[in-house]
This record gives sequence, C-alpha cells and structure tokens, in this order.
Amino acid sequence: MKISDLLRMGLRSLFRRKVRTILTVLGVVIGCLFIIITISIGHGMDKSFETQVKEYGSLTAITVSKYGMIYDENGNWAGSQDQKLDKDLLEKIKAIDHVRAVTPVLSGEGELWSGKYRSGIGIMAMDMASFDDFEFPELVYGEYPTEEDNSTMIFGHYLPWEFYDQYYRSFKQVDLEKDQLVFKFYNWQYKRNERKREFVLPVKNIAKMEETKSNFDYNIYMDIDYFEKIYLQYCNTLTLDDRKKAIKVLDEYQEIRLNVDNIDNVEEVQDKIKELGFQSESLLQFLKPTIEASKTLQLIFFFLGAVSMFVSAISIANTMVMSIYERTKEIGVMKVLGCVVKDIRLLFLFEAGMIGFLGGVTGVGLGYLASYLINKYGQPLFGALMTGGSPMGDVAGATYSIIPLYLPVLGLSISVVVGLLSGYFPARRATKISAIEAMRTEN
Repeated sequence: MKISDLLRMGLRSLFRRKVRTILTVLGVVIGCLFIIITISIGHGMDKSFETQVKEYGSLTAITVSKYGMIYDENGNWAGSQDQKLDKDLLEKIKAIDHVRAVTPVLSGEGELWSGKYRSGIGIMAMDMASFDDFEFPELVYGEYPTEEDNSTMIFGHYLPWEFYDQYYRSFKQVDLEKDQLVFKFYNWQYKRNERKREFVLPVKNIAKMEETKSNFDYNIYMDIDYFEKIYLQYCNTLTLDDRKKAIKVLDEYQEIRLNVDNIDNVEEVQDKIKELGFQSESLLQFLKPTIEASKTLQLIFFFLGAVSMFVSAISIANTMVMSIYERTKEIGVMKVLGCVVKDIRLLFLFEAGMIGFLGGVTGVGLGYLASYLINKYGQPLFGALMTGGSPMGDVAGATYSIIPLYLPVLGLSISVVVGLLSGYFPARRATKISAIEAMRTEN
C-alpha cells in the first residue's frame, strides 16, 4: 500500500465520524494543555523568583544581625534578641562546614560636603576580599579597592542624594568625577575636642555601581580595614571620654554576612549558627513557603494533565476498537485484495497517531492563549502565591507563565506518543481478524 493511500484512507475514516473523532481529540487537547500550563507556570515562577531574588540578595546568603529576629516553626515573627557579634563569633562561623565566604559588616553615617553644600550618606564597610563572593555589581566608572590601595569609596547607583546648604535654602547637583568632595563622620552623640582640628577627609578615589534595583543602589561601600583606619582618625578628634566610647564601637559588628557553597546547605548552616546561640536570616527561609506553594500548584496541574492524558488514552483505544468492529468487513476486503498485515497495522496506528497529533496541535495553540491570559489576568492568584509569607514586594509586572521553545515540541510529542501507544493493541487486534470471517460479517 502506498503512503498516499494510507493517508487518504486514514483521514477518510477519521472524518467519516466527525463527532466521535472530535470528542476523542478533545481529551488529548485537555491533557496537552495542562502539561504545557504546568511546565510554563514552573518556568514563569522560577524566572520571577530569580528576578526578585536579585533585588534582595542571593539565596545562598545568610545574615547574622546585631538584633536577631526570632521566628516560630511556621515562619512567623516571634520577637528579637540582642546578639554580640565579635571576632570570636566570626572565627566560629568561618569554621562551619559549607561556608564559602564570611565578612563582618560595620555601618556608619556620614556627610559629603561640596563647599557649603552637604548630603547625608550611609556607609557599609565589608572585607573587600568578599566583594566577588557577594556578587557586587559592575562599576560604571572607577575600580574596586585593591591591596595596594583600599581607599576607594564605592557609591550605589542612586547616590549621592541631592546636596543642600545647611539652612535648606538652595540645592546643588554634584558630579562625582569632577567636583571636589570631603567626607565627615556624622555621630551626633559625640563631642569634638575643640583643641583638635575637625576630622575632614578629602574624597579622592571614587567608584560608581551600575543600577541593580537592590540594596546596592542605596549605600556607599568601602573596605573594612580602611573604614577602621579613618574612623580611628576621627576618634582622635573627640574628647577623651567620647573617644573611648567611640572606639568601643569597633569591638562589635552590626552584621556578619556569609555565603554558603550550595542552596541545599543553607538550612544546615543556619541550624549550626543557632546551636551557637545566635539567630540568622536568609532569603531562602522567607521564600520556602512560596516555593512550596509553587511546587504544589505545579503538581496539581501536572496530576490533572496526567489524568486527562490517561483518560484520553483510554478514549483513543476505545475509539479504535469501535472502529475495528465497524470496519471488520473492510479489513477482510483489504486482506483478500492482498494488503499485508503491516499495512493494516500502520493504517490504524496512523489514525490513532493523527488523533494525538490533532489534539497536540490544538493543545499547543490553546497553551499559548492560556499563557497570555495567565500573564495578563492571573496576578490576583499567582501574585498571592508568590508573595505569601515572604518579603518579595510588588509582583504586578511579573511573568507567571513562560513557554520555552522546547515545550510545544514536548507537548506535541507526548500527544502523538500517547495516541500511538493507545492505538497499538487495537491495531494489533485488527491484523488478527480472519479474512473469511470478516467477509461474512454484516456491517
């Protein structure tokens, strides 16, 4: 039998009973649609999580703060505790397995001056050797601190804020690359020693970060050793009593930040820190309920798709069996005319595969439509799932469904394979029908 004859006979048989064919195809459509929706939602949520995580930090990062937050087993806030973060704790954390990088964090407040104009800034001092491990952004200009020169001040993208005179009478725009700036510490609780000159530091080495839409954009960063050096110079300008108080600030850190070698080890490291008597925070612990909700939703859709595919497989098998019974005499005629068993089997397999193909094509098309509707109108449902129990912020512009290039091919392939597998046994049954008995059958 020629391939053209096979195609013509198969299509004619399918369209001879349009209603039954359409209902059978519909089952495949639903199954294929649910599979595409399941995987596309998974990709969309993963992409949204990845985008939002970049705004808050890394999933492998852990922070131990001076004021540790306490959470219950359900992730609800249960209070806080004061924590002494010193060099001794720093060394203990470094010794924990799976810790890839650790840095102490000293924070301070200061002012930048350009003539009579000033602008307040917040400073984050960290070990410059850890900048790469904590994925510091690329620089628009300037260079990160080096061992030869660690005096660079690294400005977040939105800094400095607008400069103003001390009476707020006028404002000034400052060009970091051209204007001369000086830096002063701003600590209102300390008094300057009038017999000593005020601490004023000319700002020479400046770098500017690219925009990240994260916390990097709003702070000035510098190497912790350089920060301690200029802070001690500042302390020397204070009165004796205030100098002792100010120097003691360096004995404790405001934070200790660490990075773990793998996301799977974050909880283990946090448990080890808890055994030391300290509370820690990680983005993963806030995202965990969201990730679990996402996986649950995907499993539900996948289960519905699998059930639908199973039902459609039964439907295809039933359709093919009924077709065989209705076409028993036709099969007998084919055998009498010399059709080989292989051709008869191929004919019924083609019909079953065509049902799967039509269902797959329709399912893929509806999948793209469903993806569009989910992204446009799905914010109330998927936005709640993605932010429930986590500090993820506004996800109104998030993409909840993404269909990668391989997904239509996968959905179509599964549909065709289901059709072929469902039609295999009915096709095999058709080949075993006796030609003589078939010719006696009354249709």
